[in-house]
Amino acid sequence: MQINADLHIHSKYSMASSRKMELPTIAGEAGKKGIDLVGTGDCIHPKWLLDIKQVSVDDETVQINDTYFVLTTEIEDKNRVHHLLILPSISKAKELAEIMGKYGNLSVDGRPKVQLDGCRIAEAAKEVGAMIGPAHAFTPWTALYAAHDSLESCYLDMKDYVSFVELGLSADSDYADRIKELHRLTFLSNSDAHSPWSNKLAREFTRFEVPDISFEGLEKAILRKNGYNATLNVGFYPQEGKYNLSACIKCFKDYTLEECLNRNWRCSCGGRIKKGVYDRINELADFDEPLHPEYRPKYVHLIPLAEIIMMALGHSSISTQGVQNAWSALVGKFGSELAVLLNAEPDELRLVDNKIVNAILAFRRGDVIIYPGGGGRYGWIELPPKNDSTKSESKTKIKDDTKNQSSLLDF
Repeated sequence: MQINADLHIHSKYSMASSRKMELPTIAGEAGKKGIDLVGTGDCIHPKWLLDIKQVSVDDETVQINDTYFVLTTEIEDKNRVHHLLILPSISKAKELAEIMGKYGNLSVDGRPKVQLDGCRIAEAAKEVGAMIGPAHAFTPWTALYAAHDSLESCYLDMKDYVSFVELGLSADSDYADRIKELHRLTFLSNSDAHSPWSNKLAREFTRFEVPDISFEGLEKAILRKNGYNATLNVGFYPQEGKYNLSACIKCFKDYTLEECLNRNWRCSCGGRIKKGVYDRINELADFDEPLHPEYRPKYVHLIPLAEIIMMALGHSSISTQGVQNAWSALVGKFGSELAVLLNAEPDELRLVDNKIVNAILAFRRGDVIIYPGGGGRYGWIELPPKNDSTKSESKTKIKDDTKNQSSLLDF
């Protein structure tokens, strides 16, 4: 069976998270989005683990209506590197909490900080039967490749136990597959959502072929056992990330890597220049172009439906009545946001303004203009002027050689 999964979110107990990040709300919004399996996030926080237990079917099954949950947590190590762990059960989450509680206060934040390195956290993961991988691996803060040049540098002799790498909003498969050591790993696209609403939850997700919706089924897909695997990654263009280009964190002026080195990472305004993911990938890359392993699924670039509608109508917010009415009409007809974005036939979409239909089709073709982010400012996307739904030539405006994507109707 094919399932859509968002395996990295946060609860209401994480800093800067919405108070609405509660399991029933998350389950309801996941259904509207078209997500079958959601990571609980924060599962070693004592209060959140209690909340999880209260809605659980049994030790291994957490389900609300048609939405399933798998136990997950993000942990920050002593070198400020973040790790994502996926656990088999509530009891194993409790065991992990007992281990991690010796090295940090788990009650302070849903994403705890512990005085252990990546190797020791991976050892603890193995002890409780959890999968582990670097979270948002390429961001210039709190990420594997911000602090290390290799998996081995972070995980030492536990590097072979690492099961996946989370791409994060700053990278896609083309970026990551220029690095040889990552070729053996399954790539995960997750939202890292701190809010349950449709523009945050599952803004990135992974589609899997699994035998069933369970930890064991997910594990088989991530480890690519018995013919199961990830079949699709969906997420943002990397250029939309806050740190795509090397840029000043004060005025956001971007620089080439050579200019950064010549300027000793100082902007003309006096601000600090932060190295961007694009330049960091070039430093780490083993290949000039991405070399995808045979099993690597396609990566589809997409943004939330509400944002597409907002852009098409020229509104300033996704909360306007016009945006919400169109979103509700489309999701009501097709059953979920992902069905609208990925599967609906063009003629079926015409219950809403043609501007919206044309915008959805433009995203399916990759016919968008992208202005890369950097220095802490998000990049942004615009639709081409006088967008024509019959036009096939891409007008993607970027500062590297990102290739056009295929029609989303193929998936």
